[in-house]
Amino acid sequence: MASDEGSVRVDSWIWSVRLTKTRSMASSACRAGHVRINGERVKPAHTVRPGDEVRLRHAGRDRVVVVSRIVRKRVGAPVAAECFVDNSPPPPPREHTVPIGLRDRGTGRPTKRDRREMERLRGTPGDIG
Repeated sequence: MASDEGSVRVDSWIWSVRLTKTRSMASSACRAGHVRINGERVKPAHTVRPGDEVRLRHAGRDRVVVVSRIVRKRVGAPVAAECFVDNSPPPPPREHTVPIGLRDRGTGRPTKRDRREMERLRGTPGDIG
């Protein structure tokens, strides 16, 4: 199940140690430039070896991990935790996150004005045209 020698694709390793939910999400993150190994942007097929520092930007959070063990198949959470050393900064406290357009229960469907206000808070562009 686990191997301590050789190398493996970075997208496969990120998925195997449960840093992303799916391998395709790991691969997409690599293609988008959200994965760096030793400070260098990498493609999904780049190999990872023990001692490499992997930086992953995923779900609005930066993860910084140092590879301690290579795994080729997805493993359980306790085994995955042994495969890397987590040097990530702590996540921001929940009270500091911005609430995203919460409405009172029973207020009905949002009006066009309400919808525009929620889109402005989220930072998403509205309909064009």
